[in-house]
Amino acid sequence: MSAWTYRVVDPTTGMVGATFPTATAAEVDDAVARAWTAHRKLRLEPIGDRAARVAALAPVLRRRADELALLMASEMGKPLADGRAEIEKCAVTCEYVAEHGPGWLAPQVLPSDATKSWVQYDPLGVVLAIMPWNFPFWQLIRFAAPTIVAGNTFLLKHAPCTPGCGEAIAEMFAELGLDLPNVRLGPDQVERVVADPRVAALTLTGSTAAGRAVATLAGRHLKRSVLELGGSDPFVVLADADVALAAQVAAKSRLVNGGQSCISAKRFVVVRAVAEAFVEQFTAALQTYRVGAPTAPGVQVGPMARADLRDGLHDQVIRSLAAGARLVLGGQPLAGPGNFYPVTLLLDVKPGMAAWDEELFGPVAVVRVVEDEAEAFVAASDGPYGLGASLWTRDPERLAPQIGAMSAGCVFVNGMVKSDIRLPFGGTGDSGWGKELGPQGIRELTVARTVWVA
Repeated sequence: MSAWTYRVVDPTTGMVGATFPTATAAEVDDAVARAWTAHRKLRLEPIGDRAARVAALAPVLRRRADELALLMASEMGKPLADGRAEIEKCAVTCEYVAEHGPGWLAPQVLPSDATKSWVQYDPLGVVLAIMPWNFPFWQLIRFAAPTIVAGNTFLLKHAPCTPGCGEAIAEMFAELGLDLPNVRLGPDQVERVVADPRVAALTLTGSTAAGRAVATLAGRHLKRSVLELGGSDPFVVLADADVALAAQVAAKSRLVNGGQSCISAKRFVVVRAVAEAFVEQFTAALQTYRVGAPTAPGVQVGPMARADLRDGLHDQVIRSLAAGARLVLGGQPLAGPGNFYPVTLLLDVKPGMAAWDEELFGPVAVVRVVEDEAEAFVAASDGPYGLGASLWTRDPERLAPQIGAMSAGCVFVNGMVKSDIRLPFGGTGDSGWGKELGPQGIRELTVARTVWVA
């Protein structure tokens, strides 16, 4: 399937569903105009009214939770329980942002040579939101809720394989009186939107390659950008870790959303003193996860979203085995229709292997054993990505200097990396720039305006 063909292919059966054309030039221009008109109205609303609009989205999401979970299952293979949890997280986020967003955007009084001076956070304008398929509602809502409270509007370009999710999002905002267009952009049309003077910024959640292309456009047209890109997060188990707990959380972190998450742990770095115990318990934990149709009861790992993604993941496994990695679990696509790949575990993984050097976007875990703590921290920051890191130790205070030097925008100690509306989220290096969530995230796409009064 072309990356620019908006078409539903059921990942469970491989059956082709609805296909949608990309927008015409007139439809693109109309979408920008509608988003701009919506912004001119929204920015004049009191911030409390904007927050109330966001809060009102929560009951709409909850009312449609079962329907939206089924939509995600049919378009990208998410198990129903995970889909319902995603929608609930969106609803909770809307409520939290509505309550705390106005405070996050409150003017900050600062000393100067003026009688009074402050910084106020004003709306930036229209944002082009290029959203992914793996969390088709959460990724958008975590951007949209603070963006609307800040007085911005957006036009949405959703992933080509989840067109129904994009339409559902636009419908829900329309129900609240917000005209935020969902537009199916083709490759030649993204720059048309970015170049439009009514578009002030863009945000992208996607691959590092997509981030480079979008950053180039943003730089060419001097537009603000927030990029949340790929990740190959390390999960570091030190000699003083609670190994049993670490092994259970490691399995959960690796297999969240079937392993198709930028912040799921992907590279497990284990100090040799506890390696045998960790690998034994990690293997046992991975084996408890059931792979199957996303609508079947008890399934925790559904099919991969697309056949090309499954085939690419399997190629990474094959190349790693050829380079000397050892297969413990899985390793072969499941027979029959659909994009099913088994929970897979590779040991003896080293730098130079695809499983270490490249992002594994699927249910494949890799373990690298290191001699000591110093080598563990070197291994954790080995590579171009810098999104999250999970660190396991009974004494985190002594490791403050090492934590501060890690190549990661988020470090979680004795827990799995996750996104939380209360905390800023974003990466470094090839994982992108800018922040989402928390007070830093809501201010990212605003004008930080200095006001000086004599």
